Amino acid sequence: MAEMIQDGALAGVRVIDLSRVLGGPYATQILGDHGADIIKIEPPQGDETREWGPPFQGDPDGGRGASAYYVNINRNKRDLALDLTKEAAREVLLRLLGDADVLVENFKSGTMERWGLGAADLARRFPRLVYARVTGFGDAGPFGGFPGYDAVVQTMSGLSSANGTEASGPIKLGVPMVDMASGLNLVIGILLALRARDSSGRGQTVEVALYDTGLSILHPHSGNWLMGGTLPKRTGNAHPNVAPYDLFQTATRPLFLGVGNDGQFKKACRVLGRDDLASDPRFTSMAGRNTNRAALTAILSEALSQADGTALARAFLEAGVPAGTLNDVAEALSDPQTQVREMVIETEGYRGIASPIKLSRDRARLRRVPPRFNADGAQILAEAGYSDQEIQALIEAGAVMGKPEA
Repeated sequence: MAEMIQDGALAGVRVIDLSRVLGGPYATQILGDHGADIIKIEPPQGDETREWGPPFQGDPDGGRGASAYYVNINRNKRDLALDLTKEAAREVLLRLLGDADVLVENFKSGTMERWGLGAADLARRFPRLVYARVTGFGDAGPFGGFPGYDAVVQTMSGLSSANGTEASGPIKLGVPMVDMASGLNLVIGILLALRARDSSGRGQTVEVALYDTGLSILHPHSGNWLMGGTLPKRTGNAHPNVAPYDLFQTATRPLFLGVGNDGQFKKACRVLGRDDLASDPRFTSMAGRNTNRAALTAILSEALSQADGTALARAFLEAGVPAGTLNDVAEALSDPQTQVREMVIETEGYRGIASPIKLSRDRARLRRVPPRFNADGAQILAEAGYSDQEIQALIEAGAVMGKPEA
């Protein structure tokens, strides 16, 4: 008999999410996927990514709904819109924090402090609260307090310098890796702080700076420079330390061949019917294959160019050699492996990427589709003890927003 899906590993954890755009919302979606109650607090104009399209979702009330960008990172949340520049809205937030475990924000440095809502202010009032923030560069240093966006930080942290080819020059990564890795780091930090609270009874501040994250994912180029003073060359799809580890053209479609050790190299040569390469003194070790990379690449390019890419990838994998064909986004999301891993969620007209974290008992699941602006405002306020009359007064005062500001 199949085991009943529980409420999630984080059931009972309440998160007040003031963040917008990507890093913070991605982090809170992960927490929500695993059972946390996420209350997304939107500003009067709404999370700006609602307008980052096309494509846009259809609105059940007619007109244009939210962008795919917003929908992709905001499920499993309830939504309340507050104008925190107004004291009445800040009082609402403080009431919500009374039974919250985590606050997430990514305002420009100093904003929360000006409102009397900084980490130190809230720690005095709510000693068990975990205060989690995403910044561009942190508060100190030559860039402290400055705003940061993913592509800017990719450029400044050295990531773009290592990406591309000698012909192309530096190129930013094709996905917002710094923002998303920052979101992952924020989740890790929040869970660490909640675990520490179990023993100390006290919350603490968790800070993740985009710049720090950019530096942290420079591996292996950071290690190569720290140990050997070696700057990365822009090698396209090739690996700076491993060979063969590159994208090759076959007779049908490109194939990536990733050989991580000498044993895999021997197996790859056997699949290609080129056992002679495995005994060639130039290629018997990883160091040798790196030194003689150009010669090896030329030989393999010729051998692979005559083969069917899909069949050859399968042959490599069955032999224990990592390999795979180049898929576009549509092919990847439609692949049978994606279906078996249940990595695409489809329900109520919503389609999204599932949590990649697979727990055997407390499984992640879809509880709520991405919310419309202030969709749960009345419910959240009522839960916090506000009467219908008080809620109406907050709306009339402009502290609670019924619809986004133009």
